[in-house]
Amino acid sequence: MFGKVFSIGLKGLETYKIEIEADIQGGLPRFDIVGLPDTAVRESGNRVRAALKNCGFTFPPSAITVNLAPAGTPKEGALYDLPILLALLQASNQLDVNLSNSVFAGELSLSGDIRPVKGALPLVIEARRMGFENVFIPAENVKEATVVEGIHIFGLNHLKELSDHLIGPVPLSPAPFVPFEQQVLREYPLDMCEIAGQSFAKRAVEVAAAGGHNIILVGPPGTGKSMIAKRLPGILPQMTMEESIETSKIHSVAGLLREEKHGLLTQRPIRSPHHSASSAGLAGGGRIPEPGEISLAHNGILFLDELPEFARSVLETLRQPIEDNCITISRVSGKYTYPASIMLVASMNPCPCGYAGYPDPASNRKCTCSPQMITNYLARVSGPLLDRIDLHIEMGPITYSDLSEQHHEEKSSEIYKRVNAARQLQQERYKGRAFSCNAKIDSRGMKEFCAVSPEAGELLKVAFERMGLSARAYDKILKVSRTIADLDSAPLIEAQHVSEALQYRNLDRAFRRG
Repeated sequence: MFGKVFSIGLKGLETYKIEIEADIQGGLPRFDIVGLPDTAVRESGNRVRAALKNCGFTFPPSAITVNLAPAGTPKEGALYDLPILLALLQASNQLDVNLSNSVFAGELSLSGDIRPVKGALPLVIEARRMGFENVFIPAENVKEATVVEGIHIFGLNHLKELSDHLIGPVPLSPAPFVPFEQQVLREYPLDMCEIAGQSFAKRAVEVAAAGGHNIILVGPPGTGKSMIAKRLPGILPQMTMEESIETSKIHSVAGLLREEKHGLLTQRPIRSPHHSASSAGLAGGGRIPEPGEISLAHNGILFLDELPEFARSVLETLRQPIEDNCITISRVSGKYTYPASIMLVASMNPCPCGYAGYPDPASNRKCTCSPQMITNYLARVSGPLLDRIDLHIEMGPITYSDLSEQHHEEKSSEIYKRVNAARQLQQERYKGRAFSCNAKIDSRGMKEFCAVSPEAGELLKVAFERMGLSARAYDKILKVSRTIADLDSAPLIEAQHVSEALQYRNLDRAFRRG
């Protein structure tokens, strides 16, 4: 007696079809699962046995073999519980229904409840691509899958609902398709107008948001570094449908998408790991690696507060993803590649006590650090990592007049309009390219899209020689200049655009003086 049911396997973000085959033979009772199952898959036999009995079915007292094909690919997780149970019902002649056009996934409780699984969104997308007509998944996962059109999605709370649908009188209704436009909801509780003063830093983060540039904020404690960083998502441009789906797939694999109000991530994510985070926590890890903080921030912000407090080995993990916009993790079970197109936002103090270079000599807030302490502190951030950060912003302390007087501070909604307009220019300009914003322009695109006026070119030449810039720093300045020109709707990079961009690289000299 034989039964076969289809499911979808996950290897990182890669998906592939899995055939769950069940065979029942005479002999002493046993339950074997083959096909490189992990512990969670092997334990499904106990869950399936209890769920069958508690839902009124019979567990065959025979020799049972379940094969998960392709047999050479490792299988992990409890999402195969439901298809294993259905294949067993087919093999024992308790279910006589054609299931060849359907895909099943779900974890079973001992009572027959169907619990949510990770990776439902990429699972449904792959099922549609392969031509399946129906997908049966846990009800808690349905919300994230309703953006996929052209396939029937059924949500299950209990095994009895599925049996009533397949062999009983109560058919299930597929979940309605929800277009991406209906899921978009722009809401962010923090606003830039809540920050007093710091007009230079606000302008810098506007430029960073418009072009997707990496930025570091340096200043004494209490100057608003963290406040500005936490309000940055409110001025970022709206995610496109492609960006939303790609980012949502990563969060789905990590099991985080069910926490969203809507099926998809419609606002750019902001991830803010603590400085005690490990390299595996940042890059992703585990025997079969899951996405880390870098990948979870894909198409959004990775905010590292108190940058020098992170272990140097952890910070060096960022260098390759910043350049390649992806991160590859190698394990014995294979290579796992996750996208990691992030906007790095970092903040730090100028010294261990925080008050080096404090502008008011009469203040009791004086630096107590020795030159060697300051040098060692700055050395925690390596030159190659700093070189990959586009904008370096020095922030001074807030004055009493900034706090006490009634100043008109721009709202995030006003800044957002300018940022979004500049980003739309970039998307039109780079249509059909591998990049969509200025920060990600490749070397070929630099020559094509970053043309400068003669005056701007002369200014760049003088700056390159006097500031001792690296080739990468030169490219960063040119890309930032392109973004400033886009904010002015200027087709050509002029001298004033380069001049402003150069103001955002002062830390190159400060760190080299170290």
